[in-house]
Amino acid sequence: MAEIAYLGIGIFLVNNKTIFISPIDWGLGHASRCVSIVHELKKNNRVILGVTELNAFLFDQYFPELEKVTLPSYAISYSKILPLWFKLLLQWPKINKVIKQENYQLQEIVNTYSIDLVISDNRFGLFSKRIESIFITHQLHLKTPVFSSFANRLNKKYINCFNEVWVPDFEEVKSRLAGDLCNSEDTHLPVKYIGPQSALTNSTTQTSQDKFDYLILLSGVEPQRTILENQCLAVFEKSNGKVVLVRGTKYAKIISSENVVIKNFVFGDELKDLVVNAKTVICRSGYSTLMDLCLLNKKKMILIPTPGQTEQEYLANYWKTNFGATVFEQKNFVKYFKIH
Repeated sequence: MAEIAYLGIGIFLVNNKTIFISPIDWGLGHASRCVSIVHELKKNNRVILGVTELNAFLFDQYFPELEKVTLPSYAISYSKILPLWFKLLLQWPKINKVIKQENYQLQEIVNTYSIDLVISDNRFGLFSKRIESIFITHQLHLKTPVFSSFANRLNKKYINCFNEVWVPDFEEVKSRLAGDLCNSEDTHLPVKYIGPQSALTNSTTQTSQDKFDYLILLSGVEPQRTILENQCLAVFEKSNGKVVLVRGTKYAKIISSENVVIKNFVFGDELKDLVVNAKTVICRSGYSTLMDLCLLNKKKMILIPTPGQTEQEYLANYWKTNFGATVFEQKNFVKYFKIH
């Protein structure tokens, strides 16, 4: 088993090991929050990344030198009308198949690369009984509108296949960014709170005098990403404010507005610079994005949770209560949002 030493919040050291680490490809947030972990681990270890087509390009931006192995995609999709929990229920046979596929493939990867330690960010099948297997999650307690007890039992069943859990949050309850989601009271595995993790903490910032009014950070699975993008453009295309829209998609879009700057993807130093220089950030209440904003000490934010995604809805309300965020439902954004 790998010997892991923890030196304060978020600092962990594993030495002279071959480590395989892979996040679920449900949006880019899980990959993004693994960047800071990979930066630490690769200093004294050989790190191999498990990627899919959806997140490989992000890891190529930060770690072009690291070896990468392609894993099956979870390929989770949303609906315009169905709530996410019901859509996930319909997709469960496909998701369960991927979990079995990745577990089978991992055993081959362990043999081929002589893996000493595997770290999975929410990929339920990435564990091995032969080596230390660590699961990264901020959701030890799921928030679901129906079948809550069943969902949490299933979540724990998969997590218990691992040897240890890393939670990217503060251990002190009053300081936590994820609230009740990362409550570990009924978790029977060792749980380590490793502190918030962000790809932006390893970037440098060139703070300019040219501040702008709004930074819109779009992310997540279609079609909800496009729906929110269209709503934001309806609000800002004819405004006088200076706006930067990071679309979070590789598909091009042309608009005629002179005050809205469009960027498909932004990483590292450039993204950190945009967050720091924006007066207000508008974004989903995805946990990885919230960690970015926290670690960059961003105070003015407008959160628009993905409709039907109860985790984001909980986090939006939790951050409204505890961190002063402004929250809009997506369906009411165009109607009620006022440009200041």
